[in-house]
Amino acid sequence: MSEPTALSLIPPIVVLVLAIWLRRPILSLIIGTVAGLLLLSANPFDALDTFAEVSLRTMQDETIGWLILVCGSFGSLIALLVRTGGAMAFGQQALKLAKGPKSSLFMTFMLGLVIFIDDYLNALTVGETMKRVTDRFKVSREMLAYVVDSTAAPVCVLVPLSTWAVFFGGLLENNGVAATGEGINVYFQAIPYMLYAWLAVLMVLLVILGIVPAIGPMKRAELRAQHGSVGAMRVSDSELMQDADLTPDSYAVKSIEEEFSQADRAGKLHNFLVPMAMLVGFTVYFDIDIWKGLLVTLLLTIPYYMAQRLMPLAEMMEQMIDGFKTMLPAIGTVIAAFVFKDICDQLHLPQYVINSLTPYMTPQMLPAVVFVSMAVLAFATGSSWGIFAVTIPIVMPLAHSVGADIPLVIGALLSASSFGSQACFYSDSTVLAAQGSGCDLVSHAVTQLPYALLTAAIAFVGFIIIA
Repeated sequence: MSEPTALSLIPPIVVLVLAIWLRRPILSLIIGTVAGLLLLSANPFDALDTFAEVSLRTMQDETIGWLILVCGSFGSLIALLVRTGGAMAFGQQALKLAKGPKSSLFMTFMLGLVIFIDDYLNALTVGETMKRVTDRFKVSREMLAYVVDSTAAPVCVLVPLSTWAVFFGGLLENNGVAATGEGINVYFQAIPYMLYAWLAVLMVLLVILGIVPAIGPMKRAELRAQHGSVGAMRVSDSELMQDADLTPDSYAVKSIEEEFSQADRAGKLHNFLVPMAMLVGFTVYFDIDIWKGLLVTLLLTIPYYMAQRLMPLAEMMEQMIDGFKTMLPAIGTVIAAFVFKDICDQLHLPQYVINSLTPYMTPQMLPAVVFVSMAVLAFATGSSWGIFAVTIPIVMPLAHSVGADIPLVIGALLSASSFGSQACFYSDSTVLAAQGSGCDLVSHAVTQLPYALLTAAIAFVGFIIIA
């Protein structure tokens, strides 16, 4: 296609429709890529040649190699922290300060802020650690799950040393928004404008302190807890594993939580603090180079754990490999999204969108419109990362064309991603928060939704005001 036409909209429409319908972003991206190839090629054999060329070019991209190494290494480090019991030991120390309902929830909040490296580790560690303490003070499991969920993705998105920052920083580089090696720096510039994430953290703190009251379903859950029924499903962890009402995706989550529950409960606090300090310290030392920071951290953490005889080297390697595997869905999404982006570029999709929307879009309204549209898509699909990967090649060229504030637009995109991760009923973050807190999945989603929608509405107004 030599000129931008409306036909270039077909692949992204296919991806978005299938993502909403199937809730499988990788499959949707692949099918959308095939649709684009058929538009580009006169016959199936030409399409096959184009796909082979594009996919090989994508895999040779330096950014892809960097993302595979960094995301996989994050997974390996998380697996070691969980298996050695270091993360659990940190939580056990925090329990000593919990004296009542508010203080127990505040400790949950603080623990969620500290475990910022990954929302999976955050949700499983915080929920598993704190649920017995909040039960003691008659706090509903729904309230606990809300606090856990609000300090998982919203906190991870605000910290430039997390799997979220690695993923999105790489996308910014690949799409030309940031120069090679500058993705994290550009991400850092957008952090002040990630309004939903900031407001979600503030909102849950106000709820904990009682400034914002329990409303709707959450109020009913809290009343039940105060009268002796902690959650809509006050059941054991083993019973939770057999709950037929959970979504299919949650069965994978169950195995993760079960493995976490079997981790060494007698872990030492330093086995959590030392690797975390090394990760932050070395990353800063190497000029915010996460890959170098991770590499040195892993190289030092392994002998550090071996010297304590926490586990044999062979078992440690096995745990790291398993941790690496947990990142494969994110890595697969990146690769599929980059191939899809290449095809969209060949179809001149960015140029068509820019030509069509520029006359009707102003720099002041673009961030708010981006936030709402992407938030709806992330909520509908349950894939905050996948939707971002699909839409950034469209949104960022448009932002450049109308002269919008780029960090503000990136902040709007990341705000939409964190909203989808928290609010969607079947997103990873929602399922993990419910499972880790021992709460029924639907009960958790329904009770936290009013707070998420209220926060999103405030963020929308905020984007209009500061644009």
